[in-house]
Amino acid sequence: MNTTIDSNDNSVGSHESLPPIEIGGTVVHVEQPQQPFDDDEHSGEIREYSGVFEGPEKTLEVVFRKIAGFEHLNASDDEASLSESVRSPASPGNIILRSALRTLPRSDLDRICLRARCTILSSVSNRYLDAYVLSESSLFVYPYMIVLKTCGTTTLLRCVATLIELGRTIGLEVDWLGYNRKNFSFPGDQMFPHGSFHQEMDYLYSHRNLCERLNGNGYTLGPVTSDHWFVFVADHTKRYAEDNDTDRVLNIMMFDIDEDVAQKFYYDQYQARINPDETEAEATKRISMEQTKSAGIDALVPGATIDPRAFEPCGYSMNAILFHSYSTMHITPEEGSSYASFETNQKVKNYTPLISNVVRAFRPKRFVMTLMADEGGLVELGQNPLFTGSACSAKIAVPLNKKSGSLKSIPSSSSSSVTTLGTAGGNNNNTYKRRDLASIQVEDDVCCMMGSWVLEGSDETTEFASREKDQVQQRHRGLSVSHYS
Repeated sequence: MNTTIDSNDNSVGSHESLPPIEIGGTVVHVEQPQQPFDDDEHSGEIREYSGVFEGPEKTLEVVFRKIAGFEHLNASDDEASLSESVRSPASPGNIILRSALRTLPRSDLDRICLRARCTILSSVSNRYLDAYVLSESSLFVYPYMIVLKTCGTTTLLRCVATLIELGRTIGLEVDWLGYNRKNFSFPGDQMFPHGSFHQEMDYLYSHRNLCERLNGNGYTLGPVTSDHWFVFVADHTKRYAEDNDTDRVLNIMMFDIDEDVAQKFYYDQYQARINPDETEAEATKRISMEQTKSAGIDALVPGATIDPRAFEPCGYSMNAILFHSYSTMHITPEEGSSYASFETNQKVKNYTPLISNVVRAFRPKRFVMTLMADEGGLVELGQNPLFTGSACSAKIAVPLNKKSGSLKSIPSSSSSSVTTLGTAGGNNNNTYKRRDLASIQVEDDVCCMMGSWVLEGSDETTEFASREKDQVQQRHRGLSVSHYS
């Protein structure tokens, strides 16, 4: 019998195997202790494609602060911080000034992505941030904040040490760190250190010799037998409000999207070449925009600068930036694991129209929404879409057509509440019933909320019908449900 034993070391870096040794007739494979930072060229082992793809992303957000006493360079005095590639189209003479993290050269960003097992494909920029489309999801760089989202079997947390190191080279240290992900659909495909949430937390704690501010806490929201959300937050100081637009982040994760919609994201559904002179790069750019318009994704981010990317043989990613905010979308259309996500940190007072438009575009059988916000963000938000209606019977009705109208919460004759688009009347809607809801306040002022919705009449609704029938309405831990009803 062959037995594999992983060492529980607390260092950071590579994770390579030593030659096996024999103990009492048993062959034991001992793991190589990890080395500092990223001296290993590759992160983790290579795994072949299994026919399914892990759509739900891992998200790492790191906020930095200036190291006291460090001589910080003013962007206006540094010619290297001027980027010719981000001239304003409306005024070509205007060159964007970059500071702090935005002065990191492309080679350093490539190092970060290499640790997570992904690469940069394209980018867009404005005065406030740089947005990069990756081979697996997205990277957003603000002056004092980095947001990195990766999907599939990427090794996102392996870039933490690199971020700490690069920050110090420009006089910055970690001020706040947050990591979150939904439970995996195919957990067995994941690579170290993402084998489990406990392994991920242990890995983060192992960096405390590099940065004491990583001493945070982990939380699980939602039932462990169904959709749930893992959150780790190390929050010791206030953020730089003038530099970061992080008051709240909404994420919509949609599963089993409509088959007709999924087909829009297969590369071979579009003409490979429209003329003999079109290059492969030009064809990819054209098909990316065709997919964007065909699915109505451009209408979800009006006024924003969009950077879409179509993948062969299938798949799609998109970044959009508008002033301080970003929106990002990632789509995995494979049958059996189809998935689409939409995330944004836009500071809007009512997310309900956006949620309805996103869900209507993809018509999933079920979706999960998460909201992470500080107390100030919740006050600005007003009505919270996750807490609409009673605790057990809230519904969202999404019209199948694209009629214009305003979103309203229409109470029914029962105790439920149906949030719908347009005027009351007509049954040409997809109605989603809220299945689970959880909320918690973590650290000083970070509020995390998660809810899951299931399309009425689907198999998922039937599966949980008996459980919901016996479920009694109760107050959820954390924030008061009645406050948002």
